[in-house]
Amino acid sequence: MRPNVYVIVNAAAGPERAQDLRALLTQYFRAAGTQAEIQFANAGADLEREVKRAIMRKPETLVVGGGDGTLNATAPMLIGTGIALGILPLGTLNHFARDLRIPFGLEAAVKTIAAGHTMKVDVGTVNGRFFLNNCSLGLYPRTVKGREMQRERLGRGKWPAFIWAGLAVLRRYPFLEVRLRINGSDLMRRTPFVFIGNNEYAMKGFRIGERARLDGGQLSLYVANRTGRLGLLRLALRALFGRLNQARDFDTAFSKSIKVETRRSRLHVATDGEIGIMATPLSFRVLPAALTVVVPSPRVAD
Repeated sequence: MRPNVYVIVNAAAGPERAQDLRALLTQYFRAAGTQAEIQFANAGADLEREVKRAIMRKPETLVVGGGDGTLNATAPMLIGTGIALGILPLGTLNHFARDLRIPFGLEAAVKTIAAGHTMKVDVGTVNGRFFLNNCSLGLYPRTVKGREMQRERLGRGKWPAFIWAGLAVLRRYPFLEVRLRINGSDLMRRTPFVFIGNNEYAMKGFRIGERARLDGGQLSLYVANRTGRLGLLRLALRALFGRLNQARDFDTAFSKSIKVETRRSRLHVATDGEIGIMATPLSFRVLPAALTVVVPSPRVAD
């Protein structure tokens, strides 16, 4: 009898941690009355190969253990298969899991998967590349690129490297001149960053960066309208203290498709935190209800 749940975990934690994690997962799934096959895979080609192998087995649910980058690499392969995506939030930030109200505790996440309550959520695309959370242009991709250089050349930790890279980017402070085509209108801006989300993000109060829903069938656009270093610093401080004003601090719009044009032939683009270089123009669109995800039942989530 084939398992009704197939589990693939990002093996970045190392062999000892993987062995402990396999034992825990086996225990938790068995206690939840669910037969699960558990595999570990390294990021990249190994992970893709394991996901394709799992899809060939046609389980009811394919569970992915990792962070947003791991989900971004694997979830799009499930679109159109009829297989539901289960999530074990094992990353650093876990934005997608957080917005779906999936519990971060391993045992509670397994119980959620075993209960089998599903919903269909939207997926975003940019020039054919999928994203579950968001895409950004400008400061953030440059900062992440600088962070990786800091880690590789100087051996700094993730967060110290990010801070040093951010300071270096702010010193240069590169502007992005863009034409945004949305809802039949053009918006010309010279801005430090452009942010496009899969559905609407909270941009004020203490829920900044969260989404109330992922099935609204739309993209959200946020363009910073403060173009100086001091203005950006004020923006960051207001975000830190939950005092952002969406109307004052951002140009905001919502649409099923967005086109970003620039004089540059190629741009660094961050999709769910992963950096790539894409040819311009950038064409964004939303795929409504494209992905089936296992989530807590409504009464549990409340």
